Parts: sequence; structure tokens; C-alpha cells
Amino acid sequence: MEIVRRPKGSQQFQVLPRRWVVEWTLAWVSKCRRLSKDYAALPTTTESWVYIAMIHRMLRRLAPA
Repeated sequence: MEIVRRPKGSQQFQVLPRRWVVEWTLAWVSKCRRLSKDYAALPTTTESWVYIAMIHRMLRRLAPA
């Protein structure tokens, strides 16, 4: 894992490398209705639902409807 920091002395907007990948992934996972609120009692349950949401996302990418 690499921490991406803004260059020193920069005052303007700059695109940071590969940061958008994490932001998009979190946005895709948060679209899953089950994961929109934290209803699970166990963290392993939430982890399983995240896996299911990402599998669903990958399948939709492979075979669009």
C-alpha cells in the first residue's frame, strides 16, 4: 500500500494517482442496499456481504445485461 500525498507547496487542484480507484470501489459497494446501513451483528457477516456485492459487480462487468 502506498500513501499518496499532495506535493508540498501546491495550492491548486491536482489529480492524485490511483486514488479514484478506491473512491469508485467504495461508491459501488455502497450502492448495495444491504450494505447501505450497518445491520449486521458480526463483522464477518458484513465482510461476506461486501464479497457478494463485489462478485455481483464483477459479473455485471463481464456480462452486461
